[in-house]
Amino acid sequence: MTLLFARSHQWLISPSLKIFSRLLTLLIILTLSGNVVVADTYKEKLDLQPLSGQFLLASFNFQSHGPIEAFNKQMFQLFPRSLGQILQYTHTRELHLRFALGRWDSELWGAQPGDGQNAGGTGVETWAWVEADNDVEAEARWTSLNNALSGLFCASLNFIDSTRTIRPVMSFNPTGDYPTTNTSRLFLLHGSLPKEPVCTENLTPFLKLLPCKGKSGISTLLDGHKLFDASFQSMSIDVRPICSPHTGTCDIEIQQTIDMVLDISRSLQRKDSPVPRPRDQHELICDTSKPYASNEYCYPMDNSIDLPWSLSDLFGRTISGGCPFAIKIPTEETQHVCIHAPENKLKTMETLELAAPAPTEGQPDLKCYVLRENLPFDLSFPKQQPPISPLRQEPLLYAERSFTGHGQEHGGVKTVLRNPNPNDPVEVVYLESLPWFMKPYLHTFKAQVLPAFDGEADVISELYYRPALDRKRGTQLEAKLVVPPNSVVILTYDFEKAVLRYTEYPPDANRGFDVASAIITIPPHRQGSDGKIIPATSIRTTSLLLSLPTPDFSMPYNVIIFTSTIMALAFGSIFNLLVRRFVAVDEVQRVDLKGKIRGLLGRLKKGKTE
Repeated sequence: MTLLFARSHQWLISPSLKIFSRLLTLLIILTLSGNVVVADTYKEKLDLQPLSGQFLLASFNFQSHGPIEAFNKQMFQLFPRSLGQILQYTHTRELHLRFALGRWDSELWGAQPGDGQNAGGTGVETWAWVEADNDVEAEARWTSLNNALSGLFCASLNFIDSTRTIRPVMSFNPTGDYPTTNTSRLFLLHGSLPKEPVCTENLTPFLKLLPCKGKSGISTLLDGHKLFDASFQSMSIDVRPICSPHTGTCDIEIQQTIDMVLDISRSLQRKDSPVPRPRDQHELICDTSKPYASNEYCYPMDNSIDLPWSLSDLFGRTISGGCPFAIKIPTEETQHVCIHAPENKLKTMETLELAAPAPTEGQPDLKCYVLRENLPFDLSFPKQQPPISPLRQEPLLYAERSFTGHGQEHGGVKTVLRNPNPNDPVEVVYLESLPWFMKPYLHTFKAQVLPAFDGEADVISELYYRPALDRKRGTQLEAKLVVPPNSVVILTYDFEKAVLRYTEYPPDANRGFDVASAIITIPPHRQGSDGKIIPATSIRTTSLLLSLPTPDFSMPYNVIIFTSTIMALAFGSIFNLLVRRFVAVDEVQRVDLKGKIRGLLGRLKKGKTE
């Protein structure tokens, strides 16, 4: 039996009808498209890269192209119809959507994959170029876009209102081509929800956008239990138009990416026992090099042995064959599953147990494999002893951000940017989107360079500040600055905390309010003596948790209880006065005496009778 996909339907046909079915599908496409062949292409790739500390980076990339003419006519084939109709209705020319959870440890893992272009801040982040005639129309279409994406991805994107929307000036540039579109009618809008929890409800719609719907290809490895158990995970969706300068034709491209960092030891432990259990004492390896180490306390360190693993061990399943749309005649460029390893690890790489064809030839530290339809694929990596340091690419910049100060009225923000390059400076664009109840003082914004040098005052070259309006819009702070080589730039400013209304506090008000991650953009530049061009790089800091002046929410309940008690006492007293019958004291005594006499006479008569 052979699988054949056409549009959003799926048939099972016999091998004898395979050629006929393909010709029939091609004839239908030619008829609907007006004698124009609509040829969509689809590619998918899985990159595996070992990281320091027994971590593994798994990068899933799904990419499809299609003629933009067919897209405008709503002739969707590989492009998801649900998303395409939303983009057409809202006149969105370019869309970028991010779902992120966890923290990328650049000190341990190095630079982010894809130069950080596919990663977003904690929670949900989105930005788009919307075509409109004026600002009011652009904001209306932006709201419609968020509402539609909220229903499509089961996320709270509909909460991105004017208070959570900014318009970056220097940070973002369109990545698509717009030869026939007036760029003055394109409006860039950006919004984020740092408090949004990313879970399986967002992964399922993500997989539904793929041609194979997670039933075949590398997407079969994506399971919510494994993905959201990772130390870091990021899901991204990018839609943009691409035009060829040679043919003059334009395509619509959608690229879906998932980057996840797996803890190998924890994943293997969950395989044996779903409930995590601490290691036995004899299995711990203590770090005795620390000055505070002793025989009474053990500071565990990573095992000195690289643990053996396989795809089925880490993801709980194997790849169920290749996706029919991504399977081609194998060439040198065909790569479905690739794994990175240093040259001194290649001897071990040759002993990989594979259920697939031989690896394709590529880089000396890269092994790639081609998937086959209906043929399961698994990859196992043997044990390494002694361990070999994995590949690690030094990031262009290290960034950290935190709160300073104390109290419930004022505070401060401190951002540390460190350039590890000893020769070349780094030009960055720093962007912050702050909530309206966090009001910064612009005159306190300053940059300090360590170690200090004469040109410290020229670190910040441009500054864009858009103040907040209470309950209408947030604060936008954007600065272009230069980080000197082998130095640290510290950005600081003070802010004031606003007092919210009683109804504006969330149910977990004492937890705090999430502040979106700062976005650091490094534009393309030349580096080194050879003038090597470094592509654009994007870095997100961690989100912050802001504590605001919070009233005592028990007081309203105390007032309600006190008021209810007074009302009960007053009502009971008035009710008693209205319905109770009043009798004089002497009358009560006289009535009681007559009753006693009657009772005594009755008993006497009863005794005589007996």
